[in-house]
Amino acid sequence: MAAPVKVSQTESEFKEKLVNISRVAKVTKGGRTFSFSALVVIGDGKGTVGHGMGKALDVSESIQKAVQDAKKNLIQVPLHHTTIPHLQKGKYGAGKVLLKPAADGTGVIAGGAMRAVLEMAGIHNVLAKSQGSSNPHNVVKATFDALSKMRIAPVIAKHRGIELSKVFEG
Repeated sequence: MAAPVKVSQTESEFKEKLVNISRVAKVTKGGRTFSFSALVVIGDGKGTVGHGMGKALDVSESIQKAVQDAKKNLIQVPLHHTTIPHLQKGKYGAGKVLLKPAADGTGVIAGGAMRAVLEMAGIHNVLAKSQGSSNPHNVVKATFDALSKMRIAPVIAKHRGIELSKVFEG
């Protein structure tokens, strides 16, 4: 399981991608008060990726808050060359995702919110399917669930206390 990553990189190393922005209304005695909710994914393209949500009265301020929140939710994704190490399913709420490794040259075969997460993580070849909810918040969190469950063979071997060659037997 991927552990949260401390932000040791400079602020400019992370690229950010706006996944969803929505106008939300709070109904009060004086009428409706509109504000904006932003969902942002940040990543360095080398396996570190994070997501965050921010709300504010202004669009740009909500995006800034979302980026600050994303820096608190960083995870390290194990990469196998330009793809993921193994098939993995993820779930959050009603959002379910399936991630499969792909050969070089395949590209990122994924929809909307999942594509943003995978591209920010630096994964260039992957087959992905979103099942269940199409709500961007649930899809992003389900994708993070799947990515945080990823493990590479040397880590599995060390955890089991066996040699690397024995991991692939039987």
